[in-house]
Amino acid sequence: MKSAFSVLKTPFERSDSHGWETEYPRPQFKRESFISLCGKWKLFVGTNSSETYAGNVRVPFPTESRLSGIERTLQKGEHYRYTKTFELQNIPCKQRLILHFGAVDQVAEVAVNGQSVGKHEGGYLPFSFDITEFVISGENTLSVVVVDTLDQTYPYGKQRKKRGGMWYTPISGIWQPVWMEWVPEHGFASIQITPTTHSVTIKTVGGEQEKQLTLFDGTTYAYSGDTITISFASPHLWSPEDPFLYDFTLTDGVDRISSYFALRTVTAQTVNGKPTLCLNDKPYFFHGVLDQGYFSDGIYLPADPDGYVFDIQTMKRLGFNTLRKHIKVEPDLFYYYCDRLGMVVFQDMVNNGKYHFIWDTALPTVGLKRLPKLPPTKNRKNRFEQSCEETIAHLYNHPCVCYYTIFNEGWGQFDSDRIYAMLKKKDGTRIWDTTSGWFFRRDSDVQSEHVYFRKVQCRPSSKPIVLSEFGGYACKIADHVYNLKKDYGYKTCPSTDRLEHDLQALYGEQIVPSVWQGLCAAILTQLSDVEDEINGLVTYDRQVVKVSESTMQQVSDLLWQAFEGYHNREEPDSTEVKK
Repeated sequence: MKSAFSVLKTPFERSDSHGWETEYPRPQFKRESFISLCGKWKLFVGTNSSETYAGNVRVPFPTESRLSGIERTLQKGEHYRYTKTFELQNIPCKQRLILHFGAVDQVAEVAVNGQSVGKHEGGYLPFSFDITEFVISGENTLSVVVVDTLDQTYPYGKQRKKRGGMWYTPISGIWQPVWMEWVPEHGFASIQITPTTHSVTIKTVGGEQEKQLTLFDGTTYAYSGDTITISFASPHLWSPEDPFLYDFTLTDGVDRISSYFALRTVTAQTVNGKPTLCLNDKPYFFHGVLDQGYFSDGIYLPADPDGYVFDIQTMKRLGFNTLRKHIKVEPDLFYYYCDRLGMVVFQDMVNNGKYHFIWDTALPTVGLKRLPKLPPTKNRKNRFEQSCEETIAHLYNHPCVCYYTIFNEGWGQFDSDRIYAMLKKKDGTRIWDTTSGWFFRRDSDVQSEHVYFRKVQCRPSSKPIVLSEFGGYACKIADHVYNLKKDYGYKTCPSTDRLEHDLQALYGEQIVPSVWQGLCAAILTQLSDVEDEINGLVTYDRQVVKVSESTMQQVSDLLWQAFEGYHNREEPDSTEVKK
């Protein structure tokens, strides 16, 4: 493992101060008082009886990664203790110092100057503590004790202790940015942005009574209370083709934040008798790829945030407009770049519970789709539901997030109709895919299918039809593979020419005809290789793009021609289907 991670280097690593230390981690709620705590920390490995200094660790990279400088896995019975000192020259009056963590896997206890300030459980979502009462003028010491047993009652994603195939190296510890900011005593705690195609409603928590919102063009709106709605006579809508954002500042006399919003809606509708997904009230084809969010040198995040820009722009150049973020919640910067650059995100919830290959994958793949009766424990159930609700709150303001998947292929599935109703009530502005793949129940906004080992053929449905996984064609690129002995994919292509040919055939002979049967979204597996999996359009180290832009743009053009034809005419021309 160590040699593979050491050899496969992405092009995003910089010799100077890397972007995780300098970029503001939360661009949609930005203050000027940003203090980054990324960079070198001291790491100690402990047990119940002893503790050993392991060296300097580079935050925010997980300890298993090469970029962390540690490259070790947390063993059973161990814990990590991260420590870092920081200087405060003076402590301003009527200001609170808030300590933020993007994510820590899996349980974190935080102390400042030897005093406990709080604990957080779960490895994918942000948390923060008010540490004003614990700091002093001068040198301060921050300590984070991490325990990660890969407890499957917590959402844990594609991590597995015995990695291999479609399961990947587990990660531990701090893996997203750590930072601080000074906030006025009665400053803004959060904002909630709800757009339509002609207006936006912004709700604030905290702040003084009198507020002022100023748009990027200088237009100013003064209001009191916690909510303002702004209407636009000539709205500029957001889409992947035109990702227009309205930048704004919000002030209340003592606090000032910078943010942005977009005007857009995403809905499931029946248009001219045809169920479809709509972006901004018009039928839209979501042409996407599965995005696992793994990188060869940082594992759970790129060496620099520019890695996200590379992935998004590369997929756009290949004709795609959608990323299905698969069983992982990313740092805010990923969603920010999708907002700015114009990439729709289909966001998965992070599964918990045991995965059963026979019940969850093998039997459903060959047609036996009976959900096993394995009721969740109360603990697992509560942790999954809480994680879903926190994910919604965390991502609510990002216009790129248009669609949520609750359960993937039955993994951890329970009470799916009830969970759908609960989450749809929390956020009715997105599309909800309750059971991606199989084990359908009654309630979902879409009919969602996975097809790998049979011909793609859409079943008639009263709901929009989504092919949420397909393809998985494997193509090995010499000197850019993680595992020299084993690889994983659903069909082998011996060369990049053959990969292009087979993808063209797959889309032309199966996906395009399915569009004429009502298909309105298709997610190809996948964006990049991941460890043993070599079925990406890009290698794990992001050094080689396996397919040409011209070929994939032709595929995209055919899909859109079919989609527009389906919604404008009764029947396809035979020549269009054969393409």
